[in-house]
Amino acid sequence: MTRVIHTGDTHIGYQQYHSPERRQDFLDAFEAVVDDAVEGDVDAVVHAGDLFHDRRPELRDLLGTLSALRRLAEADVPFLAIVGNHESTRGGQWLDLFERLGLATRLGDEPTVVGDTAFYGLDFVPRSRRDDLEYAFAPHDADHAALVAHGLFTPFPHADWDTEAVLEAATVDFDAVLLGDNHAPDTTRVRDAWVTYCGSTERASADERDGRGYNIVTFGTDDAADPAGTDDATGDGPDDAGDVEIHRRALDTRPFVFVTADLGEGEGVDRVRERVGQYDLADAVVIVEITGDGDPVPPATIESDATDAGALVARVTDRRELDAEAEREEEVSFVDPDEAVRERVSEMGLSAAARSVDETVRASKTADSNVRDAVKGRVEDLLDGDGDGDLGAFEPADETDGAADPGEDTGTPAGDDPDVDAGGPAATAPDGGDDAGEASDEGAGADAPDGAETATPDGDGDGHAADPGAPADEPASEPADDAGDGQASMEEFL
Repeated sequence: MTRVIHTGDTHIGYQQYHSPERRQDFLDAFEAVVDDAVEGDVDAVVHAGDLFHDRRPELRDLLGTLSALRRLAEADVPFLAIVGNHESTRGGQWLDLFERLGLATRLGDEPTVVGDTAFYGLDFVPRSRRDDLEYAFAPHDADHAALVAHGLFTPFPHADWDTEAVLEAATVDFDAVLLGDNHAPDTTRVRDAWVTYCGSTERASADERDGRGYNIVTFGTDDAADPAGTDDATGDGPDDAGDVEIHRRALDTRPFVFVTADLGEGEGVDRVRERVGQYDLADAVVIVEITGDGDPVPPATIESDATDAGALVARVTDRRELDAEAEREEEVSFVDPDEAVRERVSEMGLSAAARSVDETVRASKTADSNVRDAVKGRVEDLLDGDGDGDLGAFEPADETDGAADPGEDTGTPAGDDPDVDAGGPAATAPDGGDDAGEASDEGAGADAPDGAETATPDGDGDGHAADPGAPADEPASEPADDAGDGQASMEEFL
């Protein structure tokens, strides 16, 4: 019998809502999983990708992760993992570094046997490169086999990867497929195999309202056919099929308080305050949604009241304003999209420098691969080091001055991030693929305006898998190539 913790989407390093405490929460949740593994009777921890929120985690996040992995190693609990879309880099992966240190095993097309179960890995692979995958896995002589993969698989929400086709093409018969990327836990059967998402260990989006946790998967259990078995942490019965059993285990994470204030005519700030005051806000992330009619409500006023009442973070979304904005957007004509953009941006009062950069970014004559260098060159020209620099070009212009839209979407569409290494042999497409992965978000990673985080398939306002209800292909913002203060790149280690 083999008993493992199936976890994933830990997103260590995500400073949600720009809060250092929230950043620590994500590491704390991973450490809680490690605590359970060390104290419990498990044979391994299996991580289904997105260990880190960013491909360039800061040093403090690396040190915290290394400390947790060392505790697993000292307890003789193997850490088996794959690479998700958030943490993937051009070359060597952070997981490779951990493996060199003897703290992890990167799963691939060769079996890693724990107990009586062979584990294989399939790193995240962008859609444009999946047609070239052969799903060729080396044979094993264990009693059971499991595939660990990262992506949005059928038949779950936002799916773009055909689970049945993978299982049919695979050269190994899998008893279970342990998935990461979708932050909502779920389990089903496909071609006689259990297919399960473990969900994220912390709420990466305000849309992730249910409690967080992970799976405990047992292969070769004697009572797998007994539907009466329960998990003490959740009270849920197991999903069982043959010799595989799956339980949910809850994690104690920071509370989120969700408040809806539906205002009637003449109601405003006082009514919202009344609604918020009905909840215990101590150390909580408070998400307030205003609907209905009523008077204008300054979000900052409610957020300040909530933090004064003990909330760690408070964010207010006034759905009435969003609905009004949506109505205004419907008035935009897209007969000539460029003209529509110019009209909208002309009201922004951009400087001459900003208009120049916008023209460089959107001009069809500038190849996408050359945009970064072209923008850099244009700015350097304006800041000419020989003393002829035109600093006045950076002064805001009158709102009536025409300007091109600099583009609010600086992200890379899901599946189109050129910086992602597709992973091990079983998950590698031939060189030259247009897409190489998804970048960290937020869309699944960054906070939305006024604190209204947008769920995406990755939790993300991030172009990955959040709880059901998020669009499947929102852009994922790409981290800058140059690491910021405190960030580390794989090139510095490997």
